[in-house]
Parts: sequence; C-alpha cells; structure tokens
Amino acid sequence: MSEPEVDYAAVFQALPGAIALLSPKMIFVDANEEFLQIRGLTHEQLIGRYLPDDHPANDRPFLLKILASLRRVADTGEPDTLTLERHDVPDPEQPGVWHERYWTLTNVPVFGSDGRLTLLLRRVEDVTELTELIRAREVALTLQEAMLPAPRPVGRHPAAVRYRPAAEALNVAGDWYDLIDLPGDRIAVAVGDVVGHGLPAACIMGQLRSALSSASMVAEGPARALETVGLYARTIDGAENTTVATTFIDWDTHTITYSSAGHPPPALLQRDGTVEFLDQATDPPLGARPQHAPRIQATTTFHEGALLALYTDGLIERRHEDIDTGLARLADSLTRHQADDPETLADAVLTDLLPPEDATDDTALVIARL
Repeated sequence: MSEPEVDYAAVFQALPGAIALLSPKMIFVDANEEFLQIRGLTHEQLIGRYLPDDHPANDRPFLLKILASLRRVADTGEPDTLTLERHDVPDPEQPGVWHERYWTLTNVPVFGSDGRLTLLLRRVEDVTELTELIRAREVALTLQEAMLPAPRPVGRHPAAVRYRPAAEALNVAGDWYDLIDLPGDRIAVAVGDVVGHGLPAACIMGQLRSALSSASMVAEGPARALETVGLYARTIDGAENTTVATTFIDWDTHTITYSSAGHPPPALLQRDGTVEFLDQATDPPLGARPQHAPRIQATTTFHEGALLALYTDGLIERRHEDIDTGLARLADSLTRHQADDPETLADAVLTDLLPPEDATDDTALVIARL
C-alpha cells in the first residue's frame, strides 16, 4: 500500500496561527492567509519584502525585538519565543484610531537536507482576549481577597482559614468564609458559594458575606440569620441559588447550632475520632424558593478539643464522582490529622483532597478547634 501524498501547501495554510516564512536574510518567502490578514497585505505585496521594511518607523522598538529573536534562532539553531508583546494595530475603518493588542511570537529554524539553516518560520498569535480575561481574573481575585476577613483569632479559640482559587479557570468564583464574634463565649462560622464567576460573583459575595455577618450578630440563631440574608439576596441580581452553611458555636453549653441553605454539610470530628456531618438542617439555596419561608436549624453537642470543618464544594466534589466519595475522603483526612493544630490540619486537608492536577473549582475552608 503506497503512502498518501502530503500536500504541504495545504498543511502550511492549515497551521494554527499566523505563519510566515523568511529567508536567513529576513526576506519574506511565504505566508498563510491568517498572517496576510493581520498584515493587511496580499500574498504578492508581502513576498520578497524585507522584514524591516514591513514595519513603520514608529514601530521600531517592536521591530528590534523581532529581529533580535530571529537572529538568535539563526545563530543558535534553536526556537525562540517573545511572550505577551504589546503591538497596537490601526483601525482600517477609522483613520488615526488604534486598538491595543497583545501578541505571542514564536520563531523556529527550518533546516535543509544538508543540515544547514534554509528558512525561518515565524508564528504570530493574538492573545489579547486571553490577556483581558487574565486581567479580569486578577482584579476579581484581588477584590475577593480584600473582602474576605484576614486570618485572626476569634475569641480564645484557634481557627485556620484557607482560600484556593481554581487554577484552570480564568475567572475566580464567589466562594467566601467568615468568623464572627458573638456575645458570650460564642462565635459564628460560615462559608458560602455564589453562583457565577468573575467580578459580578465577587461583588455579590462581598454583599452577602457582610449581610450574614451583621445578621448573625443580632439573630437568635443561624436559621434566622439565613432568613434575613435570604430576604436581602432577593434584592440582588445574581444572588439567587447562593449556598451557605452557618454554625453558632457555644462553649458554655458545648453545642453547635447550624443551618444550611443548600450547602455541603459541616464536618464535626469528635475526640474519639468519629466524624459527624451536620446535615439535619438543610434547606434550598438562597432565593431558590418561589416565596420566602422560615428556615430550619439543628443542634448537636461536642467535647472539648473536637474539630469543626466548613468548606465549599470545590474541596469534595469531582466530576463523574458521587458526593459521598468526597465526604468520605474528608472524614478520613480529618481523622488521620486530628492531632495537628488547625493551621497544619488545614494544609494537610487541602493536600489530601485537592486533586494533584490543577483544581477545577475554587475552594474555601475553615477549621476550628473547639
């Protein structure tokens, strides 16, 4: 059976990105359609053109970088890349108007059958949209971190907090945590997760976190606090279906009173190593019901030295996996590391539960020693 004949001209045109071929003397030899579109030239206008003549005088700094990269390739025989270079382009329909653009340039040597350099392949990729997404992520992440409380002791009880943004997502999500001092030897610990990503989710997160913090200071219990926040959430576009779990911890009575609005259950690790998931007071997420309704709460007891963990779904949920599997992993990790202080334990739990590859969802975690 004969090998199929390869149409290298078709392959060249199909290569991803804008591709041009130059001679070692920086003369354009060929270019694909995408490169010609970027340059705004026809094939006949570009071929045979000297590279420095292809750039206007005010573009000299960018040209010098390109030439230096190509010369490195010619001298070393190794590829060379210019990452994230700004190069504005004129608007073809509005004379004098320029648009900010960002590019990645890769230059590769092409050798002949005798091993000598015959061509320089230049690949240009417009990464402006990706750059804008990265900027939006950085702004949202900065805003989110500014609105989350800094790690600090709450009353006399040690607690650790962690927030890990998803590495593969360009936009951060609306995960949050909070620890609130209450009258007496009590604190409230809460975590929440706003639907959506980016600046809108970060802004909604800040509003709901502040509302829950204020409501917790005056409400008689976590259910009433969530009722108040649920009413407030109905006035905020995008706040519907936010999940929240909140706990009121009382050291005088050694009790935890809790309520959940559609959120994964807090985990209570007792001194004997048993783990109890606080799942007896779960209602729908905020704003999910057609009409506002009272929320439920439940109470459980703890012994001095127990551990309480609240978290968002990024810690336990995995694609194509039952949530009970993630909860079992969390229980196992808490049991194995229960002797650690909260700071060490929080790091150990993240190491155990977050996937070895990049996490696909944001994660907030609070661990308190009771």
